Order: sequence, then structure tokens, then C-alpha cells
Amino acid sequence: MRDYAGDILALVKAKNPAEPEFHQAVLEVVESTALVIDRHPEYRSAKILERLVEPERVIMFRVPWVDDEGEIQVNRGFRIQMNSAIGPYKGGLRFHPSVNLGILKFLAFEQVFKNALTTLPMGGGKGGSDFDPKGKSDAEVMRFCQSFMSELYRHIGPDTDVPAGDIGVGGREIGYLFGQYKRIANNFSGVLTGKGLNWGGSLIRPEATGYGCIYFAAEMLATRGETMAGKTCLVSGSGNVAQYAIEKILDLGGKPVSASDSNGFIYDEAGMTREKLAWLKDCKNTRRARIKEYADAFPGSVYTAFDPTADHSPQWDRPASCAFPCATQNEVNGKDAQNLLKNGVYLVAEGANMPTSVDGVQVFLDAGILYAPGKAANAGGVATSGLEMSQNSMRIRWPREEVDGRLHGIMKSIHTACVDAAAEYGTPGNYVNGANIAGFLKVANAMMDQGLV
Repeated sequence: MRDYAGDILALVKAKNPAEPEFHQAVLEVVESTALVIDRHPEYRSAKILERLVEPERVIMFRVPWVDDEGEIQVNRGFRIQMNSAIGPYKGGLRFHPSVNLGILKFLAFEQVFKNALTTLPMGGGKGGSDFDPKGKSDAEVMRFCQSFMSELYRHIGPDTDVPAGDIGVGGREIGYLFGQYKRIANNFSGVLTGKGLNWGGSLIRPEATGYGCIYFAAEMLATRGETMAGKTCLVSGSGNVAQYAIEKILDLGGKPVSASDSNGFIYDEAGMTREKLAWLKDCKNTRRARIKEYADAFPGSVYTAFDPTADHSPQWDRPASCAFPCATQNEVNGKDAQNLLKNGVYLVAEGANMPTSVDGVQVFLDAGILYAPGKAANAGGVATSGLEMSQNSMRIRWPREEVDGRLHGIMKSIHTACVDAAAEYGTPGNYVNGANIAGFLKVANAMMDQGLV
């Protein structure tokens, strides 16, 4: 089976050169699912893995728009429709200069398994653009979003593909995108999730990924008879995921001590409070300022700028029990992982998509700590997007308590599925194998049922 896994990876590298993130995502899945295919050769005969690594559809298009100076700008737009075996494509849109085909294919591939774990009927997709909303006026962002949607609208729909937000795509961008879709398609439907509450959005959606990550971590701690109370927690990022992870850590009695943006990170040894979190939300969501200002606002906290030439990130070299990478892919490398262990961390739950490099993951697995990959731990966001889709279809809105209760229940069921799958296939306690196997089985069985499509 190891030879078969190697053959799949070699095929992916040959057909998708210069896409290391996609290669990395595929490697993790094929290594885990080798345990399944060893018992179920019918998946190999049906070429399930070969079909899974090939997107059903890749859409790439030009996005021309005019800036506030009257200059024409041109960006590139994408939508990767990876797999629809269990439902319409579902996954976010990312607006960031780093966006390229390989990154979006990795995200779409991860999304397939993540969505399968939620138990909701959603396939996997991802999209976005190399457009950078930072420093742009609202009018510039609106013109870009309208141009982007003028092409994307023909490829999506409530029963075909339902995008959401991701890095660089928040409530403002979703609003502009939805408005343009409604204008062109001449219908009001649940074609996007993450919408405003007064026009089809769901309560708890902004909080869902961060809350879900901490709910999952609490289930992991419970396997050792522990709770989040009193735990010192490192958090990276300062967007929605990080903000609401911090909020839920506080709710459960933990002590969050860090946050970051692309320039650097703050370390607050005394611990963040609700007052400090409210300041951080205003800084990032309203003023769109840099996190460096936190250290000026709260004496005793320290700001450290990132050094892109360094071989590790000092944000992970601080004493703690739990770590929650909530920023971006590959932000935790092998040395960072070793530093986390050295400083007492024994639980890592990923709020971002694939934030730990291959060597970092191996460090965690070898150490036997509680380590949850993003496709399990950060599935709360897309799960609540699925709940938003359900509410849109029924033309109702559930109260906050009901959505939060459903989210909590979904995260508990994902945890159970991961634990059970890992144990069934001979690797108890390995959440990486558990998540990959549980997600794979659901998608693979649906593909087998539907024939060669």
C-alpha cells in the first residue's frame, strides 16, 4: 500500500507541478487512507483516490476593475469545484496576494474531507483572487467584488456551489458579492453564506470556526479527564477565527496570551480579558489597524515583529499548555513544533487550514500529544455555513442558542468520528488518521454508489 500511496503522490506531482501546498495536502490523505485501501481493495479498483485528487472543474478568469485614481487594475479569479459526491460544492473565497492555483487546490481538497466530517450534505470547493483588500477603499473593494461576481455567478448557485468567506473576505465583501449576484441572476437565494443577519445570514456564523475549534479541543481534553479551565493558550491570527477562539477560551476559563497579524505578534503574559478582546475586535474589524497598537494600548504586553528570514517563529516559543494556530497555512514548522513541546504545550488544535508543516505534524505525532488537524478542528465554520443553507432553504432563522447548540453537537460528533476511525484502523489517538479516514469513507462510498462520474 505504501507503494500505491507513493504512486498517487508521484502522479499528483507530475500533473500539478510547482504546487507544493497541494502536494502536502494529498500526501497526508493518501498516507492515512492506505490503511483503509489495504482492507478495501474495491476503492483501489474503482480508482477512488485518483479521482479524488483531480478536481471536477477548475475555473480561472480575468477580473478587471477601476481604482479610485481611475486606473484600470487586472486580477485573476479562481473557483476550484473539487468534489460533489455528497452535495453541492461548498467552501470559501480567499482574497490575498498569495492566492494561486496550487493553494486553492489544496484548500479545496481539504474542504472535501472537512465537509464530509460535518455530517451535512456538502461537497468541497474553494476559490478567490490575488486581489489584496488591505489598504483599499470601500468603493474599490465594491468595484472589484462586482467584477469578480460578474464572471463567477454563472458557475454557482444554491444547489450547485455555495461559496463563503475566507482570508480577506468578510461581511463587507460577502455583501458586495451577494448584491451583484442578485442583480445579475435576478433572484434572492442562499447562494453565499456568511451573509448579514438582516438579509439571510445565520447567528453564530462569524463565531463558528473559532468556537468550533475550542469545542473540539475541549473534547480532546475530556479524553484525559481535563477541561480548558486554567489552561494558558497561545493563539495566532487576529481575524474572525482567532477572535472567537479567544472568546470561547475565556468562556471556558482558559487564559489566552497571544495574537498576531502578518507583521508580528503580541504576547500578553497577564492574559487577555474581555475588555482587551473587545479592543482587538475594534482594531481589526472596524479600524482595520495593525496589531502592534495592542502593546501601546495595554502596558505589560509585548509586540514582536516577524523576521521572514528566521528559521522559526518566536510566537510559538512561549510557555503554555495549549496552542491554536488560527492564521494561515504552514505557520508552524518543525522547529516551532519542538519549541511548543519544550514550553509545555500538549494540545494543538488547528483553527486555520493546514497551518502545520509536514515535519511539524510528525513532531506532534511522535510526541503523542493531543493534535487535531484543521479538517477536523476548524470544521465549525463550514458546519454553520451548512446550517445557514438549511435556514435559507426553509426561509426561517434559528435563535442563537439553537445554532450554537447544533454547532457544539456537530463538533462533538466530528471528534467521536475521528476517535472511532483512528481506533478501528489501528492508530488509536491519531486524530490525523481518524479525520482523513472518516472523511474519506463517506466520500468514497458516495462515489462508489454513483458510478463512474
